[in-house]
Amino acid sequence: MPERSATSAREILTGLHDVMASRTGAQAKLNRVVKIIAEAMSSEVCSIYLLRDGALELFATIGLNQSAVHVTKLALGEGLVGTIAEEVELLNLDEASHHPEFAYRPETGEELYHSFAGVPIVRNERAIGVLCVQHADPRPYDDVEIEALQTVAMVLSELIAGAKLVDKTTAAADARRDMAMARLQGFKLVTGMAKGIAVYHQPRILIEHTVAEDVEAERQRVYSAFRKMREQIDGMTAQAEFGTAGEHQEILETYKMFAYDEGWSRRINEAIDSGLTAEAAIERVRQRTQTRMRQIDDPLLAERMHDLDDLSNRLLRIVSGQLGSAAQTGLRADAILVARNLGPAELLEYDRRRLKGVVLEEGSLTAHVTIVARAMGIPVIGRARDVRRIIGEGDELLVDGDEGVVHVRPTSAVHRAFESKLLVKQKQRAEFAAYKSLPSITLDGVRLTVAINAGLQDDVEALKVTGADAIGLFRTEFQFLVSATLPRREMQQKLYKAVLDAAAGKLVVFRTLDIGGDKALPYLHAEEQEEENPAMGWRALRLSLDRSALMKAQARALLEAGAGREIHIMFPMVSEPWEFDDAKALVEEQKHWLQSRKKQLPAKINYGAMLEVPALAETLDILLPKVDFLSIGTNDLTQFLFAADRAHPKLAERYDWLSPAILRFLRRVVREAQQHKVPVAVCGEMGGRPLEAMALIGLGIRRLSITPAAVGPIKGMVRSLDRSKLMPFVEDLLNKPPEDMRAALTRWARKHQVAIG
Repeated sequence: MPERSATSAREILTGLHDVMASRTGAQAKLNRVVKIIAEAMSSEVCSIYLLRDGALELFATIGLNQSAVHVTKLALGEGLVGTIAEEVELLNLDEASHHPEFAYRPETGEELYHSFAGVPIVRNERAIGVLCVQHADPRPYDDVEIEALQTVAMVLSELIAGAKLVDKTTAAADARRDMAMARLQGFKLVTGMAKGIAVYHQPRILIEHTVAEDVEAERQRVYSAFRKMREQIDGMTAQAEFGTAGEHQEILETYKMFAYDEGWSRRINEAIDSGLTAEAAIERVRQRTQTRMRQIDDPLLAERMHDLDDLSNRLLRIVSGQLGSAAQTGLRADAILVARNLGPAELLEYDRRRLKGVVLEEGSLTAHVTIVARAMGIPVIGRARDVRRIIGEGDELLVDGDEGVVHVRPTSAVHRAFESKLLVKQKQRAEFAAYKSLPSITLDGVRLTVAINAGLQDDVEALKVTGADAIGLFRTEFQFLVSATLPRREMQQKLYKAVLDAAAGKLVVFRTLDIGGDKALPYLHAEEQEEENPAMGWRALRLSLDRSALMKAQARALLEAGAGREIHIMFPMVSEPWEFDDAKALVEEQKHWLQSRKKQLPAKINYGAMLEVPALAETLDILLPKVDFLSIGTNDLTQFLFAADRAHPKLAERYDWLSPAILRFLRRVVREAQQHKVPVAVCGEMGGRPLEAMALIGLGIRRLSITPAAVGPIKGMVRSLDRSKLMPFVEDLLNKPPEDMRAALTRWARKHQVAIG
């Protein structure tokens, strides 16, 4: 906290300390508080609103009409004060009347004042009131003044709770509402179904004392807590036994980086200087970090901020002496972990036998914890709003990660429906398990290849579990995405060799780095990664060719890992044949370098390209004679063909993979590849859906690379399918497309008893 902010806050806190220690009543204390704040901030108005009977009641003011006290009331969401309480966010306005939520109350006499700043008074993560200041001059309040207000709001929370002014009526209504069944809709981060008792990862430490008696004593408490926390993190790093050393170690190193961040400890010290206790200082800095985090668009930088929030909770528990997180105390039954967000290291502390699922208020597909949870096979739902308001500790939860839904305190009817769906899935899994040792052969005797997509070494285990034929796509960028620094060539080589060893002779296709765009890396210059349209920007092969040192290191690591073996290297997002030529030449250059130093080389190198950019289809006659194999990346290809961002919620279901446009495009690519005798595969979500996969087979596709969970259903579909009957049907459909291609394919599948689910 800057010096001026600390001075302003310290001046107010000193006065508040005397107020809290006095024997006067609650109303008299609040009347003195608004006067102290107004004088310290040279503000003409200071007011406190408290939540009473579901409304925000003006409880104390200096500057507004005293006759409005206990008369003026605003509903949650009404006016500026109601908006602050409902959103639990601050407002800082140079002209209050220009805000769309402004509501004028004539009894207050506030028409004289233009500027307005207000902050929520928070208790147990809910707004119990609002503290605001106003001024006649139309000017925004300085950052230091806002920080002082937020610091004071923390102390007011303690004063209000101690004076028993917390709205018991509203709390009771909340409790009654919370007893009813609720349905939370979230974002599917890791699919799967789970049921268990709600366990809060870190029940918030209730800060009872905010104003410090002895600043130096508080400082020593923080120093001691930092030492203990760093010892814990070092111990976790040393004892971790998950994934490869490279992947998991690098996740923990990022976590550790913040534990030793001097800037963080300095900001906590500055908060103590203002007169806060150690606990209040940690919480104050956390709140400031969260406010800034909400303004960050970069998902990777936001994930780093989540790691810092994670560590704040750990530090707060240590300094308060309340060390028992849910992981430390142990899970006594099947549990669904509930958290605002979760660090990967903390997830790994839990007993995997009891941990069945995770529900997060935040979270993202690229978050470290998501990557780790996917490898652990734990369903995760993220971006579930109002989690802490709706879910209580010990509530029964049903998590449907396939739909992104959490059922809270389910009724018997919902419970039966969930159990029925779970039973069907379990039966399906048992049926699919029977296909594990069976080949993917159609009824008319055509052998297809069903491979899996992978990105972590642990994913290779799915080859044995599912009976998949190969790894058709190994995403090498995962190692880069979870690392705080550029992974060294030796670390890359170690991972690739471990994957080849674990595959035990089965084919593995390594895709070179697909980073950039929405997969930003913190160790690349940020300005180079800020793009308006990242999916079509500087990413994948474009980035690798421009940063040739990056690709050279990866190429040598792949060649060294594949010494004495046949390896497959695939380049992503090839747009023109010359890009493939340049990428292959770069790998060949590294091969010659190793050869000149008498290093053992791979027995054979197979080069492939991913067709994701539609333009490449126009030059296949030039490209195909150069490649050993071709893979079609349907995820990116679809969004490029339709000019529709696949991550946009309004467009996610708008365009169908089974549209004539997509299928005709794929038919043309398959035919041209067949003419050049180049094997072609489909990588992506489309190939993992039985009906869509059936259509692909009807086009002549014989290789699919899909998620491990989809292998069983796809094998079941393949083994129930007569390809010789399907192909002419699909050809006729594409020549004269019906209005609903999906419906037509579904009817054919039902008629011919194809297992499409």
